[in-house]
Amino acid sequence: MQILGWVFKLFFLYSVFSVFSISLARRVCSDADRAALVAFKTRIMVDTTEILSSWTGTDCCSGDWEGVQCNDATGRVTGLVLQGSNRDSHRYMRGTLSPSLGSLSFLEVMAISGMKHIAGPIPETFATLTRLTQLILEDNSLQGNIPRSLGSLSNLNTLSLSGNRLVGQIPPSIGDLRKIQILGLSRNSLTGSIPITFRNLVSLQSLELSFNLLSGSIPDSLRQFQNLTFLDLSNNRLSGQLPTSMFNLAKLQDLSLDHNQLTGNIPSQIASLNSLTRLSLSSNQLTGRIPESISTLQNLWYLNLSRNALTEPPPLMQSGGLPSLLSVDLSYNNLSLGTIPNWITEKTLSAVHLAGCKLRGNLPNFAKPDSLSSIDLSDNYFTGGISGYFDSMTSLQRLKLSNNQFKLDLLEIQLPDGISSVELQMNQLTGSLSRILNNRTSSFLETLDVSGNQISGTIPEFVEGLGLRVLNIGSNHIGGLLPGSVSNLIELEKLDVSRNRITGTIPTSLGLISNLQWLDLSINALTGTIPTSLLGIKSLRHANFRANRLCGEIPQGRPYNIFPIKAYAHNQCLCGKPLPPCRGRKQESTGQ
Repeated sequence: MQILGWVFKLFFLYSVFSVFSISLARRVCSDADRAALVAFKTRIMVDTTEILSSWTGTDCCSGDWEGVQCNDATGRVTGLVLQGSNRDSHRYMRGTLSPSLGSLSFLEVMAISGMKHIAGPIPETFATLTRLTQLILEDNSLQGNIPRSLGSLSNLNTLSLSGNRLVGQIPPSIGDLRKIQILGLSRNSLTGSIPITFRNLVSLQSLELSFNLLSGSIPDSLRQFQNLTFLDLSNNRLSGQLPTSMFNLAKLQDLSLDHNQLTGNIPSQIASLNSLTRLSLSSNQLTGRIPESISTLQNLWYLNLSRNALTEPPPLMQSGGLPSLLSVDLSYNNLSLGTIPNWITEKTLSAVHLAGCKLRGNLPNFAKPDSLSSIDLSDNYFTGGISGYFDSMTSLQRLKLSNNQFKLDLLEIQLPDGISSVELQMNQLTGSLSRILNNRTSSFLETLDVSGNQISGTIPEFVEGLGLRVLNIGSNHIGGLLPGSVSNLIELEKLDVSRNRITGTIPTSLGLISNLQWLDLSINALTGTIPTSLLGIKSLRHANFRANRLCGEIPQGRPYNIFPIKAYAHNQCLCGKPLPPCRGRKQESTGQ
């Protein structure tokens, strides 16, 4: 979508310039072009964007046809820019791309993006649009293969087909696009290897192939891309070692190879990437030491080497390395740090993620705690230092200290006002939940997970205005009722109160949480029925009522009557699908 942003800006400026600079002798649009656009419109069965409702009258170049740009001197259509909105799910077009668009022989820019439900294949007729410089069909539902014929569009400098449902291999003919500068094929289901013909794309500045099913090795031909500034091959099935030829790309600023199957060491030649600002190699199978040469990358602000099998980090504290660093993630490698190195604690960082690094003792002191927005120190062996720890962390938004060895009362934890995510599960925390959830709880808090602790007391009343999306208090010692005020959590998507000592009935108001997708009330002491009001939760995908004292008929509607039997097992007398049918009060009272 970044590609599309500057396209629209240029398109708008060009449109304004045209309106005020062209003489009154403007020609009406070509009959052939108008017919091609009308044929496209007839293939769109639903248009909630209402863009096409402006396509009326005989003159498609009048300026009234939204998204259509013409050359006023010739009356030929030169641009077609139709943009949906990824943020607004209600704005889209449903239909297919008409082959008639291939008749717009003077077209220079085609951008049909974010329409979500435009499906079907990319028409082969697009190969006739030899004047095209930009072809952007992002974020639709296009299917089938990428047409080989697109390789004949010799004037293309931008091609983006990202965010569709395209399958098959990348056609080698794409390597014939010698003028291409921006190539985006991400977020599809493309298979096979990266074509060797890509070595011809010497003008390439941005290459994005992420979130596909590509396999094979990273080709040595990448060395040809001397103008490349952005390379994203993440979330594929690429294997083999990192080719040293890749580190000849002097202009490369952003390199993402995470979530592949890459092996071997990180070559010391990585220091040659002098322009690099972002490096992500996480979730591969890389081994060996982190090369000390990485510390010479003067512009690097984002470093993510997590989830590999790397050993000790370089002694960057001795060289003053990585002076621009803002975010570091070394989580889940084979590191045995003991304590956090000085080259991390002494920098002004916004994110520190060192989960599973065998850290011990008290939480570390950071030289600039007010700059931190995200901390993940989970899966370590910390035992203390949490009391008053967050007093100076005024910018903290995300906190993960799960699976450590903290022993303290929740009363000792004072969270920053603007925090949005807190994960403290699997420690030995005690005290009452009301220490965190009360009428002073920030409306910014979206995730709270304190499961697997020793928290007691009752569930507090929920005030209006809370923005919680995830609330997990499972596996504690919490008793009392599930309050009816839970319905005030109107944004809630996941509620887990399992493995506690909660009594009373399931409040009918729970059915008012329309966004709820995950509900787990299992292994408590709940009584009464499962309220039919829960049928109002249309988005529910998982529910578990197991091991309570519930009785009566299970709500007979989706999804409750199709959940697995184990979701209702070990209750007093539940009946109805998916369990055996109810047979009257006498039958119900005898149990299952």
